[in-house]
Amino acid sequence: MADVEGLKIAKDYHVGVPFANQEGFYVKGANHLDWGMKKHLSNIFDPKSGNTVMFAFDHGYFMGSTAGLERLDLVIPKLLPNIDVLMGTRGALRTCVSPDCRKAVALRATSGSSMMNDDLSHEVLAVDIEEAVRMNADCLAIQTFIGADGQLSSLDNLSKAVNLGMRYSIPVMGVVAVGKQMERTPRFFKLATRILAELGANIIKTYYCDDFEEVVAACPVPIVVAGGKKLPEKDALTLAYNSIKGGAKGLDMGRNIFQSEHSVEMSAAIRKIVHEGFTDKEAYEFYEDAIHTK
Repeated sequence: MADVEGLKIAKDYHVGVPFANQEGFYVKGANHLDWGMKKHLSNIFDPKSGNTVMFAFDHGYFMGSTAGLERLDLVIPKLLPNIDVLMGTRGALRTCVSPDCRKAVALRATSGSSMMNDDLSHEVLAVDIEEAVRMNADCLAIQTFIGADGQLSSLDNLSKAVNLGMRYSIPVMGVVAVGKQMERTPRFFKLATRILAELGANIIKTYYCDDFEEVVAACPVPIVVAGGKKLPEKDALTLAYNSIKGGAKGLDMGRNIFQSEHSVEMSAAIRKIVHEGFTDKEAYEFYEDAIHTK
């Protein structure tokens, strides 16, 4: 039942108190999942650091030929040493990624309108579960639009994907979409991440925001932070550091890697933050040293 006006009590997220139900398996919220689910999650999240570096290159499914991703066959191979998870569409994976790369796969499983349509919120579940099994996907990436016109259909897509994923032991990553007219506030991200987790998503991809520690504390599954628009390298590394410091279990960087003039060095610097505990300052110094010694 919703809070009754005048009887509300202050929320207490117990920031700093470790997640309680995490004995036996290191991925947040996955204790009671089956072996197959845990195996896929261990492919995504490094058992030593508990974190992940994802590389998103699925932009073409609605943007077409994106600047920096004109030649996926040339971009992806050089970045593989520094990333843990490839997030892409089945078409891009089959045509441009060698199956012997040994990286985890986050398979984009929804699709909808292109950038030529102002409303991107009406997506459909475009990949069936048998195809995901054939692709050996480690998770299904489902775009969700909380607060947008297409909210109901996108949550229906998520729920169907979770049902299928549970049947075939494939985790689901709920991707929080933020449209032009949608707020980017702690209140919104607390709402969106919690809804997706309660509907069964095993991983949430969202954006960094103020009070991020509270967003993480209130979400019972791992949060991976999206890089978003292209930032100066120093700022992108600060975003990465603040996200991990705030409790994120990984970064899903796309444009902040593939649109960087030095994409390999940038991906290596992000890896230093995610897996080796570098600060943003240390990572930027590493980045500069790397590009000056090429």
